[in-house]
Amino acid sequence: MPVISEDPDVTSTVPKGLRVTAALAWRFLVVMAALYIVVEIIGYLAVVVIPVSIALLLAALLAPAVRRLVQLKLPRGLATAIVLVGGLAVVGGLLTFVIVQFTDGLPALQRQLSESLTQIKDWLVNGPIHLRETQIEDFINNAIGLIQENQALITSSALTTAGTVGEILTGMLLTLFVLIFFLVNGEQIWNYLMRGVPSQVRGRVDTAGRRGFASLVSYVRATAAVAVVDAVGIGVGLWIVGVPLVIPLATLVFLGAFVPIIGAVVAGAVAVLVALVTNGFVSALVVLAIVIGVMQLESHILQPLLLGRAVRLHPLAVILAITAGLVAAGIPGALLAVPLLAVLNAGIRSLVNEPHPDPATVDVLNDKGAKVPDRPSDDEERPSTSDGEGESRPERE
Repeated sequence: MPVISEDPDVTSTVPKGLRVTAALAWRFLVVMAALYIVVEIIGYLAVVVIPVSIALLLAALLAPAVRRLVQLKLPRGLATAIVLVGGLAVVGGLLTFVIVQFTDGLPALQRQLSESLTQIKDWLVNGPIHLRETQIEDFINNAIGLIQENQALITSSALTTAGTVGEILTGMLLTLFVLIFFLVNGEQIWNYLMRGVPSQVRGRVDTAGRRGFASLVSYVRATAAVAVVDAVGIGVGLWIVGVPLVIPLATLVFLGAFVPIIGAVVAGAVAVLVALVTNGFVSALVVLAIVIGVMQLESHILQPLLLGRAVRLHPLAVILAITAGLVAAGIPGALLAVPLLAVLNAGIRSLVNEPHPDPATVDVLNDKGAKVPDRPSDDEERPSTSDGEGESRPERE
């Protein structure tokens, strides 16, 4: 039986543009499939991945304080304990103060809310809409009936929420446990992971990882400073206007600032809504102006000044990252999307622009450690050795 052989000239007859497009297409599909598998694995292990990621963020925030205490000749374990206990005391005291303030201001808020609802009802009846009271009562009765009809669904949602609270508490304990080891043995953990990287690229990967963590330190530090300014600015504005629950609302603004753009918008909207319900339309407009002013101060002055070039990201990239994180993992995804993008940005820039890096020169707890120098020209690069490899470096332990 004759064997039909493929004409070697067949490939050359295919247009070059089509060949290049086909090559790019199947490679793109392979990359997308790999990313999909990675995302699925992360989603399956979210109970572990999210606490570890949050612990890494907290380690980036607390590591400078630990190093400062170590420089004062304190043992690292004792320095870590002092920082953790102090941090937990601050957070616990803040939460207690917020809860007490909210509890004390709740009766006044309820009275003002009742008065506002009465004014709204009067406007609906006597204003330009001219609704009848029976229509308003029918609407309220229909809403109550809808709640009663879906009581089983509401109950099951409450049970699900209770289970979620249990998972959150478990995640908090795991986060605290991992955070302790990150602060005490972070350097040793990283050096151990680097042993699994091939020796010919170990220096570049080590430097890229260190610059990524330095970028994370800069991001967390700058975000915390911006969050404090936002909370103080909006809180003072709410206090001047006379909006109740100033401290809880300012705390909400502080927490929301850790989710760039979206968090600040949501927290500001809540403050405006509370001002509208309690103090009226004019106060709500004043609070809206205060929120917009603080947001403009944040976006045009604070973030460019504090984050610097190493962590600065384009607003479009931030929005897309937050949206993707929100779709993929909800609120934790939105919280972790921008820090992950900052780390990848610094790490990839280091891999591209530093052909012969020195990991020892990267100070991961210094803002300058996140800055990647421009790629040197060909005549500035170090000469290669006789075997064609880059200049060898001694292995670091």
